[in-house]
Amino acid sequence: MRERSKKSRVHQPHQLIGLEIAAILEDPRHKALYIKLAKNYDGHKLIQLAKQVAEKKDIKNKGAYFMKVLQRSNREQRESVSK
Repeated sequence: MRERSKKSRVHQPHQLIGLEIAAILEDPRHKALYIKLAKNYDGHKLIQLAKQVAEKKDIKNKGAYFMKVLQRSNREQRESVSK
């Protein structure tokens, strides 16, 4: 039973996308956050953004940088819609 509970189960597409983002950013501690983001936003855009962040070598905390870029992108999108 203990071995079975440790095994990850994916039942929905957004769960898989969130886990992929956590792996790309090397941030498994925040996989629940990435799953939630994948549920609320376009998963393919999130993966694309995560890959762009992961390619940059000078970033120490990829997860934090990913969130900052995502927030900036959402803010710009809201401002362009309101104009």
